[in-house]
Amino acid sequence: MKKVLIILSALFLCLKLHSQNIQLLYDMRHTAAPALNNSNFPAVSFEYFKNVDTSGNGSFLMKSDIYFNGIHNNPGQVFTQISQTIKFWKPNVFISSTYSGGLGVTSSGYGFNIANSFGLGAACLVQLNGLIMSASLCYRVTVFDKRSYDPQVILYLGKGFLNYRIFMAGSFTFFTANRNQGDVLTSNLKGKKISFYGDPQFWIRVKSGLSAGSKFMVYYHLLSDDNHIQVYPSFGMKYQF
Repeated sequence: MKKVLIILSALFLCLKLHSQNIQLLYDMRHTAAPALNNSNFPAVSFEYFKNVDTSGNGSFLMKSDIYFNGIHNNPGQVFTQISQTIKFWKPNVFISSTYSGGLGVTSSGYGFNIANSFGLGAACLVQLNGLIMSASLCYRVTVFDKRSYDPQVILYLGKGFLNYRIFMAGSFTFFTANRNQGDVLTSNLKGKKISFYGDPQFWIRVKSGLSAGSKFMVYYHLLSDDNHIQVYPSFGMKYQF
């Protein structure tokens, strides 16, 4: 636990200079599904957002999650998403590029990769009565041993209530991928599978930039090949910079 606190402190100092928000959460997935998960664990999630300029010609977003689900609550998984939008014209359609990838460690101490993926396509943004909506459609390449070439859709919704004392948001990423990834475990599989993950959130502002709330991690065909949706709640605090 001492290592966790040191890492959290270092992240906080770094993000205070550059980031928009940091979330300190306790993931309750063992409580939600004990047969599939060995334990609950702390987690850190942070986001950095920046407009390219003040004229609305694009933006940059980085999101990263660190799960302290390793032995003795050491970091067990890191997952990062990056997206960039830009345009050189008046219509509200942007060129969109995306990246995601990460690393993890199994409970027995073996490391694994969360395969890199790269996407290129188009995105649009709509703001209506305080509701922020964005959608992007990209051509996605996932770097398995056997490359997978697929469509990808990312949806985001966000809305504040009572002068943003309450804030609800969430993003969902939908894509297809090869069942046969070019390794021994999947070599006998054929065709594509549909996958998605999301992070709907609910926050209540406590004071200034500090909020309390919850985040739900939603997975389909990512942690398991079974045809069921996995929903894991987490609870904690968020500090908005």
